Formats: sequence, structure tokens, C-alpha cells
Amino acid sequence: MTAKVLMVQGTMSSAGKSLLVTGLCRLFARCGLKVAPFKAQNMSNNAGVCADGAEIGRAQYTQALASGIEPTAAMNPILLKPEADARSQVVVMGRSRDTLPAWEYYKHKNELWPIITGALDDLRGQYELVIVEGAGSPAELNLRDIDIVNMAVASYAEAPVLLIGDIDRGGIFAQLLGTLWLLEDHERRLVKGLLVNKFRGDPDLFADGIDILETRGGIPVLGVIPYLPNLNISEEDAAPLEGANVHQGQDMAQSGSAEVTIAVILLPRIANFDDFDPLAAEPGVKVRYVSSVNDLGKPHAVIVPGTKSTIADLKWLREVGLAQAITGLAEQGIAVVGICGGYQMLGGMIHDPGKIEHPEGTESGLGLLPVDTIFEPIKATYQTRALVSGGPGWLASLSGQIIGGYEIHMGRSHGVASWLVIKERNNNKVRINDGSASVDGRVWGCYLHGLFANTTFRQAWLSSIGWAGGHPVYTLDQGNAFDHLADSLEDAIDMSRLSAILELP
Repeated sequence: MTAKVLMVQGTMSSAGKSLLVTGLCRLFARCGLKVAPFKAQNMSNNAGVCADGAEIGRAQYTQALASGIEPTAAMNPILLKPEADARSQVVVMGRSRDTLPAWEYYKHKNELWPIITGALDDLRGQYELVIVEGAGSPAELNLRDIDIVNMAVASYAEAPVLLIGDIDRGGIFAQLLGTLWLLEDHERRLVKGLLVNKFRGDPDLFADGIDILETRGGIPVLGVIPYLPNLNISEEDAAPLEGANVHQGQDMAQSGSAEVTIAVILLPRIANFDDFDPLAAEPGVKVRYVSSVNDLGKPHAVIVPGTKSTIADLKWLREVGLAQAITGLAEQGIAVVGICGGYQMLGGMIHDPGKIEHPEGTESGLGLLPVDTIFEPIKATYQTRALVSGGPGWLASLSGQIIGGYEIHMGRSHGVASWLVIKERNNNKVRINDGSASVDGRVWGCYLHGLFANTTFRQAWLSSIGWAGGHPVYTLDQGNAFDHLADSLEDAIDMSRLSAILELP
């Protein structure tokens, strides 16, 4: 089996490539095709863990779920996770390989290219259609010679390319036509269709715009995709959190009121922020992402999320005054939660003897939990099942509950007042204590990402901070969200023309 390949490229970052690939994966899978996603190189701290412990970009993980298949490392062979000081951790085929500055990373192109093509070839041997996502823009002229993710991949696979532009940002003609005109002739020939994304209002009003794009670009416009809010599908990276940083449960969004407000600290190197999508999807819950004391205010709860660089972001908390503000709120009885790196920050001392994350090697935490952390050179990446062993306050009611999630961390924390027992890692039986809580249960933390996707756990904690309850909007498999997205794309895109481009029956 040698799969057909379709590539989606964008005129810029956040044009909607990831979401489009997710919807197309679902759409073609519903048509009976064996579909898989692929992105040669992803730069994001929002990651997922496959069944074998391999780490890939959250977007490709989500696209695999939309396709109805298990995520694997081949779907995202290179993952760059930005750290402090303009460097990134390089994850190759799901495993951390090195930490490099950008100028050093690009020297490895010749070494990485066979890994990328091998992963794509492997997927093409297993599936009938591979939908490839590009990165940024294919018209970054200064990066053309080192490209391993956009036109280089399209040319290798001889894949037809769909070019997507974001009309909500303005300048759609400059986006699409400018990108086309900056491509080399052999690259432009691969572009078989244009898509206008995030259109608000009646698409018939853009009929003249379609004529202009087709006349001047010489390429058909295959669709005008509407603006699609509140999809409950994970974002690829943290860019959407900047500026528009308020999310609210769907039922309460119309009335503009909320029963509880949760402030998530928008750390400079925030990771796996989709942990909080299930909270934001509940009726009566508002989740705000804040990066200053003025924005923090006095919410019902504060969450310190995961981070790619715990010590650097902890220093930032102190520099901007948020560290003192968070401890002050905790002293007033406001709930404070730490997940993964945020959990480490809420503890006592953080030791980095190998200078894995920071050259100083040691930093004191906020002192809200009785745990100390030591960084280790081997990264823990696991799909996890854990037992809530009980604990103070609201945790006592959950004693005996099994919850699922995943782990991605470099450190190990030791202390007292653990409330979680990890029972399985990547389907292997273990018994490892995790988590810590204050004596009243108002301050707590653990390493487990994805724990708020567990409905009983999520609603028990929300109730403890004043939430009155409601029917859960968020579901773990996100099946309804995938179908809603696929339905919207099917209505907006000329699927018969797209099928003809792919030479599908």
C-alpha cells in the first residue's frame, strides 16, 4: 500500500492548518479511508504521549484521534520544545535527543531529513491517505535552503498542496497571492487549491474576492471556511492565548456570567495548556490566562501550569510579582493548583545538579507544598492510570477513584501528603506515589497532565471552589467536536474537486 498524500500549508502561523488537517482527517476517515496525519517538524510545548511513551506534538496526537487511529511517533518525527535562552529540546521519533540553539539545530538537516522521509514512507505503507501539515509559511525566503517541513516534504511526496489564508486577520489577498508569487515555479505547480479560513458572515459576500484570487493566482478557491469558535479541540501552541485569553463554559457564555473564575498563569514557556480545556468547557466556569498581578485579581482558584523550563519561569514569577501574589491568595484561602512544572514551583527547593534546565542549578519554590524536586537527565513520558488514595478536604470524597492522564517531566519530587498512586505507566504495572496537598486540601498539585478530563475528578474540584454543577460539555474522546468540524468543512469545501485533485474514486 502506498498512500496518497495531501499537504496543507498556510500563509502564516495560526492560519488554521492544524484544525483543517484535523477536520479533513475526520472527514476522509468517515468516508471509509484509512487516514493518518503527518508533520515533519513541529515547534510546540503542547505535546501528547503515545502508547509506547513516545512524545509528539499535541496537534498530531489530536489529528490521529480524529482519524480513529492510535497516535505514533512517525506522525511527528521531529518535535522542537522551546526552552530558555533561545534554545529548544529536540525530540526525534518520540524521544528526547538533545538541547540545541537554533543555529546549531539547522546544521543537522542532513541527518534529520532521512528520518523525516522514512517516517512518511512508513505511514504511506500503512494507510491509504496521509494528510501532511506544514509549518508557518512556505514563503520564508531566508529559510528555504534549510526547509524540512514545507515544500521540501511536498516535493518529496509529489503531494498536491492546499494553501490556507486567515481572512479574520485581514490582508487575505496579500496573504494568498503574495505567498504564491514568492514560491519557485516548481513549488507553485504543487499548489492545487486555495482556502479562505475564519470568514465571519455570509460567504456569498466574498464572491468577488474568489474571482480576484482565482484570476490573479491562477488556482481555484476550493472553499470559504467559516469562523468556528468553541470547538473544544486542542490548540497546537500557545499563540491563541495571547491577547484573547478568556475562555468560558458554553452555556454561560451567552449570559456573560460565571459561577467560578479560574486564573491560569500564562508562563513564558507554558506547556500542555490544553489541560484546562475541560474546565473552560463546563457551564458556569470562566478560565482566564493571566501574566501580570493586575490581571490576576482575586479568582476562585489559581493554576500554575506545566512549563518547559521550571526554574526560568519560576524566576519570571518573582520578577513580575506573581509569586508573592499567588502565595498571598493562598494565605487568604484561595485554591492554588500546580500541574507538572507548576507542581514543582509550589514546593520547597528545586535542585538541578546536572544543569539540565538552568545554569544556576538550584532555586527555592513558593513553599506552598511540602515537596522538593530533583531534576534527572532521563525524561519521563508515560500514559498513566492512577488511584486517588484520598487526602484532606475535597480529595477525601474521591478516595478509590481511578483517573487517567499522561506524564511529561524531567524531575522527581519527594515529600509528604501524597494523594495519588500511579498504578500503570504505558500499560506496565507500577506503584509510585505522586502529588501533595496542604492540610486543608486547598493547595494541591501533581505531575499528571490530563487529569481534568476525568469528569468525576474535575467536577469534585470545581464544586470545592464554589461551582454549582451542570451537565459536562467536555468529553474525553472529543468525537462530537471532530464530527462538528468535519461537517463544517464538508459544507464549506468543494469536496468533489478535492477528491479529483487526490484522484480518489
